[in-house]
Amino acid sequence: MTELQKPEVEQVPCEVCLKEIPVSEAKTAEAVDYVAYFCGLECYAKWKNQNDNAKQPAAGASSR
Repeated sequence: MTELQKPEVEQVPCEVCLKEIPVSEAKTAEAVDYVAYFCGLECYAKWKNQNDNAKQPAAGASSR
């Protein structure tokens, strides 16, 4: 008997935890120059919070 071979499924790494996931199952966030993939909403929320915090000015910074 011959074994049936499964077709290759394109895999992408989660932007946060780096877990390999099928591109068809990945959640995406389209940024300016790239697309970020996430294994789920929890990793997406971590990524979004990290990026939102990076955009906020540092406490005590003057805006002169």
